[in-house]
Amino acid sequence: MDAQSPPPLPTFRPDEKVCGNCKLWSPYEVDHRGWVGPCRVQPQRGLFPGTAPICDAFARRGVPTPEKRGEAQATRPRPVRSVAPVVVRQGEERPQPRPVHLPTRSQPTRDPNEVVDLGGELTMTRDELMELFREASGETAEPPPMAAKWQGGVVQILPGNKELQGKEVPVDSLFHKVVMIRDRLRTLEQKINGHPKLTDAEKVEIQHYVTRCYGSLTSFNLLFRDKDDQFIGQKGDD
Repeated sequence: MDAQSPPPLPTFRPDEKVCGNCKLWSPYEVDHRGWVGPCRVQPQRGLFPGTAPICDAFARRGVPTPEKRGEAQATRPRPVRSVAPVVVRQGEERPQPRPVHLPTRSQPTRDPNEVVDLGGELTMTRDELMELFREASGETAEPPPMAAKWQGGVVQILPGNKELQGKEVPVDSLFHKVVMIRDRLRTLEQKINGHPKLTDAEKVEIQHYVTRCYGSLTSFNLLFRDKDDQFIGQKGDD
């Protein structure tokens, strides 16, 4: 393995029953075990290699999402209701009208930041839970694109002592870590806003520190191709 650049991303045979073939595991960084990453369902496990055995939540990569239940029923034509008058002859019993089933009142929209208890110590917001479902079904959004001029480039880290050897970090690897930090901060914001035990004043105070973190990371905005993906902090933050 080249000490100057990370090893290639791990690949596994389609028939291997390992976490690397699961949609819920993704490579994050390299340590002495090679590429390691977190599990979206079991974050308490920390970072572990993709060669770990699968669990009950295994969702194989590349498997298309099954057709949603009820879609076929939604396309069925509605029966035609007769509006002609009913003729009742003398001595005959008037037919009873069919009961009319009124549509049920729709439920109010749920707060996407509402905390959902998944049992034990595992909790997440409804927005995070839906994101997990979308990721498991292969409907996750593409990662933000990097500016074309930085693709294939390197970042040089040179020590003050010229006798010591410097190091080169691929810009692609640095950009990946910056995006991961951005996504973690967004998740932290959701957890703060949906926390049931924090007061509004406490949420505002903690959110202030998160915003300052965004401001400290604006130096990396030049790596993003699209302005909408960049960090936005308070004016005056470094």
